[in-house]
Amino acid sequence: MQILDTFDWLTIGLYFAVLLGIAFWVIRGKKSDTEDYFLAGRNVGWFVVGCSIFASNIGSEHVVGLAGAGAGNKLPMLIYEIQAWVVLILGWVFLPFYARSGVFTMPEFLEKRFDSRSRWILSVFSIVAYVLTKISVTIYAGGVVVSALLGIDFWTGALSTVVLTGIYTILGGMRAVVYTEAVQAVVLVIGAVALTVIGLDKVGGWESMKETVTPEYLNMWRPATDPDFPWPSLFITSTIVGVWYWCTDQYIVQRALSAKNLKEGRRGTIFGALLKLLPVFIFLIPGVIALALKLRGELEWETPDQAFPVLMSNLLPSGLRGLVAAGLLAALMSSLASVFNSCSTLFTVDIYKKLNPNTPELKLVRVGQIATSIVVVIGIVWIPIMANISGVLYEYLQKVQSYISPPITAVFVLGIFYKRINASGAYVTLVAGFLIGALRIILELIKPSLDPNGFLYALGDMNFLTFGAWFFLFCVILAVAVSFATAPPPAEKVENLTMSTISAEEKAKNKTSYNWIDIAVSVLVVVIVIGVMLSFNGR
Repeated sequence: MQILDTFDWLTIGLYFAVLLGIAFWVIRGKKSDTEDYFLAGRNVGWFVVGCSIFASNIGSEHVVGLAGAGAGNKLPMLIYEIQAWVVLILGWVFLPFYARSGVFTMPEFLEKRFDSRSRWILSVFSIVAYVLTKISVTIYAGGVVVSALLGIDFWTGALSTVVLTGIYTILGGMRAVVYTEAVQAVVLVIGAVALTVIGLDKVGGWESMKETVTPEYLNMWRPATDPDFPWPSLFITSTIVGVWYWCTDQYIVQRALSAKNLKEGRRGTIFGALLKLLPVFIFLIPGVIALALKLRGELEWETPDQAFPVLMSNLLPSGLRGLVAAGLLAALMSSLASVFNSCSTLFTVDIYKKLNPNTPELKLVRVGQIATSIVVVIGIVWIPIMANISGVLYEYLQKVQSYISPPITAVFVLGIFYKRINASGAYVTLVAGFLIGALRIILELIKPSLDPNGFLYALGDMNFLTFGAWFFLFCVILAVAVSFATAPPPAEKVENLTMSTISAEEKAKNKTSYNWIDIAVSVLVVVIVIGVMLSFNGR
């Protein structure tokens, strides 16, 4: 690998100067209240909302892990990256309910729709899930990127980036996060597009690359009997995970909730969906390019997760290499900043404030800052354990999400679409679902010590996509069964919070929040997604 030169360092230095300048400007102008700290004063425009959604999602675990999936014969994983159509569901279906309920957090919405038990369990579980997935994976991927780029050891790279991100997130809150993410999204896209274009040129174009890796390699649709990625399970489980992540997860939804109004929020999600179309072309394809060059003996890397940084350092010219390096650092920092802020929001608003309802606003902001610091430390401790679950980073992320998303998706979807679902149905489903998800993770870790003919071994050994699909069906049946076995929810728990109980006034208000351009762009996104799905068929 080539080491960054003086011109590269100047580019990185300029990027950080701009970033810190924005953070400083935001910190100076912020107010000391919870709405400003956790939701940027609910005054963000659609462009910044869309960029923030994209930058929050595209962390270095995507840059490293998605390219690793492309380089490591895991192409079916790209289905998780063409979920722009699910981002549209957030704007068109879920966001109006969240906006009219006036909530800060997703657990708070569950309390309005069901009761405080559901709020408590989702709050605690969400924080645990962030540590298991987003924080540990992002820190690990960041360590891989930074150590590869700067020639320093893994832990130094990971920890230094975490500390820098933590400082401006703790001081500036949500406002600092969304405005720095707008810059990071632009840098990330420019850098990755440059690498894809130069990489395709180096490999001799798309057809030449296809020839080297063979057309069959570029097939995301494996047979239903495939042991790793059976296509029916892949499509069903990826959709379940997608609805959880894009439509019900605090990490993403918090960006849309910070918008000035429903119109700006929905438009932000549509813009975010457009940006979400890019990762296939700017992250996964470079992984395939790296594989093609390796097969030709023109590039060398040890593990698929190293494909992107090695390709970048060897192919790009001085200066541009620094810009892409800055983009990778941007990806790491934007994801970390988002999850830090989401964790502090969940802990402060849903746990601390519930226990101490009379706490002054300024103290709540301080509590959020302390919570951020603690979560960072826990995430770092989890990294070595994470390495045992899966060899490829991106696959690890999707595995864990397949175990934790079914109960949450079932409760939110049923809660909005079916007014008969009550508090008991939601609570039992969340508790049972989280216990089963935890059991699956434990069984996967201890599988070698289990009896190969036993039930527990079969449960731990079942394909993670197939497990996710059946698990979701179980959660839906459980929620419906418990709800029908108990009393219907009271009228105030469903009024304007389910599809069949929206008032005529709210329907009219919703109609004024979009126009034909919003509809046309949304249709275009869906058409492109279908086109990508049909293109990667191995022919």
